[in-house]
Amino acid sequence: MSRELLRVTGITKRFGGLTVVNDVGFALAEGEVLSIIGPNGSGKTSTLNIVSGVLAPDRGEVHLDGARISGRKPHQIARLGLTRTFQNGRVIGNLTVRENVLVGRDGLGQRGSRLREIPGLRWLPLLAETGSALLRGGGSSGDARRAADDARVDAQLARFGERLLPRRDRFAFTLSYANRRRTEIARALVAEPRLLVLDEPTAGMNQTETAEVLEQLLELKAQGQSMLLVEHKLDLVMTLSDRVIVLDEGRIIAAGTPAEVQRDPRVIAAYLGTTATTGTTEPATAEERTHV
Repeated sequence: MSRELLRVTGITKRFGGLTVVNDVGFALAEGEVLSIIGPNGSGKTSTLNIVSGVLAPDRGEVHLDGARISGRKPHQIARLGLTRTFQNGRVIGNLTVRENVLVGRDGLGQRGSRLREIPGLRWLPLLAETGSALLRGGGSSGDARRAADDARVDAQLARFGERLLPRRDRFAFTLSYANRRRTEIARALVAEPRLLVLDEPTAGMNQTETAEVLEQLLELKAQGQSMLLVEHKLDLVMTLSDRVIVLDEGRIIAAGTPAEVQRDPRVIAAYLGTTATTGTTEPATAEERTHV
């Protein structure tokens, strides 16, 4: 058995009278790829946001390698080895691809951590760290640091071959949508995380682009990278995942291997609108028909 890396215990999150995550718990082992799927609005992204510190749970706990991380800030959790991408791309358009990726490394520094706790000032440390990453120099030590940074950046960009590496010095706003998403993944990987959290990494990509990202994620998996994934494209999920959790209305309704989950009538009901009692089917939304 692989060592347990992440444990989520009974997390619940409410917004007023709406419960978006309801008593969700699971564990993830080192080197494992665990995917969370479910219809739109089922609580998938909210679960990731709790795990990564973007949201604080109303109840429950999250532990990373035995240390409680629920209640900590995202940058504190990142320093413990959990980095992520977001459902909506977050590259910085007026920085180059290289500079965007460097933010993922320098954002883990200790500098300015107290400022992050002050509303209105939390962006100052990021700006300072970005400036330090871009302007550092001064003698042989600065040159050596830049060379090391460049090697780290190029190693991650090289995962995406001709899609990113030749564009390392281009501004991010010039990139295609798919290449912006790839840049986000590279930025999350440059810190060499113990756990990589991916929120719909292929959203908006066509079939060819999705297949390329799948191959890159399979390579990461072969290298032992632990991943927690939310993704609508079920072919990708079933190919990449060791285990799958299915959410519906904030609750786990099924869990198991990809093959087990695909056969589960509760999963079919959640995606296709089939009720367990009558066997009737309600029409799925256009997006659900696309991804089922």
